[in-house]
Amino acid sequence: MPPGLRLMQKMSSTRTFARIAPHFIPAMDRTVHRLTRGKVLLSAKMLPGVILTVRGAKSGLPRRTPLACMPEPENDSWLLIGSNFGRPGHPTWTTNLLAHPDAEVNWHATNIPVHARLLSGPERTAAWTAALNFWPPYATYQQRVDREIRLFRLTRR
Repeated sequence: MPPGLRLMQKMSSTRTFARIAPHFIPAMDRTVHRLTRGKVLLSAKMLPGVILTVRGAKSGLPRRTPLACMPEPENDSWLLIGSNFGRPGHPTWTTNLLAHPDAEVNWHATNIPVHARLLSGPERTAAWTAALNFWPPYATYQQRVDREIRLFRLTRR
């Protein structure tokens, strides 16, 4: 593992990171993604990422959220982890996906229609194990909260 990635894993497990990152990283990602016309997602330099566009649960308006993801090329799908950086409460985008599972991701500057499915039972357990192998700080996030972190599998429509 490259030293820079190891350092980022350690930093992302801190409470300071959990306080600052939810505000700073998405704003930075949205700005750079817009300025580069969808060609660059800065946080994807650390972890693969998508821009999720889903209708708001209450408003019905499109909501764009940059998210880290775990690509599943063998299934032509993506796993999204609703960790909220280890903060209490589920992230809003997960509520939006529950209300409107048909969404869109921007993956490598291509918009792809997807269908989201909340994982549960053995399927969730297997996906969680894969997510922890992929990005170990998710375990720290789960330890900080009483809720079960939501996992979604997005497949192409």
